[in-house]
Amino acid sequence: MRYFFESKVEKKDEGYTIQIPFNVWEVCKQREVIKGDVVLDNKIIDCELWPKEKGNYEVRIKEQEGLNVETGVSHKILLHVNGSLIRMDQNSPYSFEHPIRKIDSVDVIIQPEDGLCGQSCVAMLAGVTIAEVISVMDCREWQATMGRVISALNYYGIDHTDIIVYTEGRETVLPKCAILMEKMGRFCHYLVHFDGKFYDSNLGVLDEYDTSKLLGYLEIKC
Repeated sequence: MRYFFESKVEKKDEGYTIQIPFNVWEVCKQREVIKGDVVLDNKIIDCELWPKEKGNYEVRIKEQEGLNVETGVSHKILLHVNGSLIRMDQNSPYSFEHPIRKIDSVDVIIQPEDGLCGQSCVAMLAGVTIAEVISVMDCREWQATMGRVISALNYYGIDHTDIIVYTEGRETVLPKCAILMEKMGRFCHYLVHFDGKFYDSNLGVLDEYDTSKLLGYLEIKC
């Protein structure tokens, strides 16, 4: 999986660091030091993700990698992490070629209790019940990380880009269909954007959304 965000490059010891703006534990299944690579200044550079605390990580690049960019200013970063998804599609009857349905409309689903917004988004896109999605994802309230959401999309054959875009409140033009991530305390709240409307499992269908609250999004292909 790849992650697109903006962050500063800082010189540190015998290399460089880049702060990651999202909680790595919420997206990747690995912990400890994680191998990856970044695209920076049109170069692919090997790196390691080092834990700080509670899922917060920083990218570390060794000086011998030949990085030559201005430090202390914001750069556009494309981070690639191998094997960062939980596999739940091995026995799926669906595929990207034969999805559960064609997404040409979305019906809002109101979650029966707090903490099921991720499952609700998958249910809205797949056209199934929240109960079925909970069974597929094998997670209940407050357990639906973006990694599990993506894996459930794969199970239902719902195609998506392989890049999670982190906008962090900046102005952005949303794709026709996407799962949006909104920071809510120590958790993320998920909702669906489709064709100019916003489908929120708490609030219903919204005509407008304040993108300053937006942490990022995953584009759904439709």
